[in-house]
Amino acid sequence: MALINQSHPEEFILLGFADRPWLELPIFIVLLITYPMAMMGNIAIILVSKLDPHLHSPMYFFLTNLSFLDMCYTTSIVPQMLFNLGSPKKTISYMGCAVQLYFFHIMGGTECLLLAIMSFDRYVAICRPLHYTLIMNQHICILLVSIVWLGGITYAVSEATVTLQLPLCGVNKLDHLVCEIPVLIKTACGEKEVNELTLSVVCIFLLAVPLCLILASYASIGHAVLKMKSSEGRKKAFGTCSSHLIVVFLFYGPAISMYLQPPSSITRDQPKFMALFYGVVTPTANPFIYTLRNKDVKGALGNLVRNILSFK
Repeated sequence: MALINQSHPEEFILLGFADRPWLELPIFIVLLITYPMAMMGNIAIILVSKLDPHLHSPMYFFLTNLSFLDMCYTTSIVPQMLFNLGSPKKTISYMGCAVQLYFFHIMGGTECLLLAIMSFDRYVAICRPLHYTLIMNQHICILLVSIVWLGGITYAVSEATVTLQLPLCGVNKLDHLVCEIPVLIKTACGEKEVNELTLSVVCIFLLAVPLCLILASYASIGHAVLKMKSSEGRKKAFGTCSSHLIVVFLFYGPAISMYLQPPSSITRDQPKFMALFYGVVTPTANPFIYTLRNKDVKGALGNLVRNILSFK
């Protein structure tokens, strides 16, 4: 076995579903369909948010960032998944694994924080409507998004770097579809309790705290919506907020089940299905959730399609 500095393998073998090869073709076909759908759906959201003047508001500025994140998130793992599922050689170089580790967790950490900012935006819009333009001005929105990206990058760089320092004792097989921090910690040899504890503490701040803030925001929103006299206002607020809540639960549910427990207690197949869910299903579903439940986005998409057809 070729090693670098007698510590890290030259490449990793991603076992994936090697024990159940009959699953590989169906998953390959699903990924081959959903990946272009995710890319096209998120590109469409970005285009209509930028081109339609009616969507030049903080909510759609954050939604554009979410769509860009989802595109990067799914791209960081799906092409490599497709290559491995469609090839008998299921390997990834050590450098490729490290790059994937950084990018995958940058996008994931940033999305955790961005969803919390999006819920705060809805809270201000519904509970403090008279102060909305003052609080959520362009400078504040850019500042919030910058902080979110900085937080995601800080988390990923620190956690991934520490994880990559763990000794592997010559082991180069990962029982996973991608390179992910909990699986690398579980694979490592020697003392790793500190890494497990650090990951749990960091993820409490990155997952549990933002989720609590989201739930608190929506509790206040729900109270404010019930007090609205206009049924049309209630319906619009419910439509916008329910889309965001669905996205929150689709993302946070699998992420919490994966990261808020010690890596040593993770079951064998849990990382594989969780990675498929929050790395593939959620980025594919998000554009459809926001489009189908939002009249403004549907109208903007209709206008964009009509403009393209008339131009042709």
